[in-house]
Amino acid sequence: MKTYLDCWIGVAAALFSQALAGEPELAESLPKPLAGESFGFAATLSGNPGGRFEVLLDGSVLETPLVGEGVDQKSGWGELLRETVDAAAGEMLAATGSKCRVEKFEAISHLERVSRAFQLKSAGRSWTILVRDEAHSSPAAEQEKEKSPGQRPLAQDQPAPAVLSPGLELLLDVELEASLRFGCREMLLGEILELGPGDVVQLDRHVADPVDLIVGDKIVARGEVVLVNGNFGLRVIEVAAPRKRLESIRCLF
Repeated sequence: MKTYLDCWIGVAAALFSQALAGEPELAESLPKPLAGESFGFAATLSGNPGGRFEVLLDGSVLETPLVGEGVDQKSGWGELLRETVDAAAGEMLAATGSKCRVEKFEAISHLERVSRAFQLKSAGRSWTILVRDEAHSSPAAEQEKEKSPGQRPLAQDQPAPAVLSPGLELLLDVELEASLRFGCREMLLGEILELGPGDVVQLDRHVADPVDLIVGDKIVARGEVVLVNGNFGLRVIEVAAPRKRLESIRCLF
């Protein structure tokens, strides 16, 4: 069965390659002492699985602006690692149906025990990343899942298919462009003109908040961002009524 650590490894490998300068590769390695001062972050998980998940990095990684030029490297790493633990929880839900969430995220400076070790490699350099995994599924939750092995999350809450009016089925093959909205922010024109590579624009939405699925100018669904075979995806947790969804296509014709 896929564990939270398995999900985190897949998420971290994808996000590190996409978000860090030089597209570094994350590869598993044997544990070894960290060179210099180390830093890291710990996530406290609730739900199934629950427990504590800790990541410790080689302090020398802060000497290279992997998270962007002119950015506080430690803060940037904190935001990125927070994103990985949140996304791993979403991937856990998509892969196994087990729901968990990050209740607390805090800085740490050492690990008492190491579960897995990795090397982050980029342009001939490498940095050690150590992980302590104390996130475990509860026996009670596993027994409940065994009682209903074929059950899929939210399936019991899905509405019955809408009955289409005569002639409406002719539109079902029309292709529409859908987009995900992670958040927004109002900016002055001067601020936009001053943007440059490495600048960070903060949005009005927390990484754990659901994102919007937009068709036309209407929100037709909300959900959680997951990774599917290395690509971003949306796991729908809330949908608009069929009539509201149909209204979204009015401006397209």
